[in-house]
Amino acid sequence: MGSGNEANPRTRVNLPIVIRPSAATEIEAAYRWYERQRPGLGEEFLEAVNNMIAVIVGHPERFPIVHRNTRRVLLSRFPFSILYRVKVGHVVVVACFHSRRNPRLWKVRS
Repeated sequence: MGSGNEANPRTRVNLPIVIRPSAATEIEAAYRWYERQRPGLGEEFLEAVNNMIAVIVGHPERFPIVHRNTRRVLLSRFPFSILYRVKVGHVVVVACFHSRRNPRLWKVRS
């Protein structure tokens, strides 16, 4: 039985978001790559990222912890994960990582 202090993952909280520069660079690089594949596909990628970030800030405890206190959520249409940490009063996106990349690369950031 819980202590009563745990957050309910279904309770919407809308925490502010901070995207680390390295994560923003990864998002931008993926956007450019998808745009080169097909015009408009990069925009669809950004929409998927933004939609998932909206879910994260609304329900930050919803997704599993995968390393220390870093959580991961998979994008449904694109082979990317958003890795983030829930801090006091805000959420920090630490990486937007392609599924085939070596996870050690983002773990050093977390």
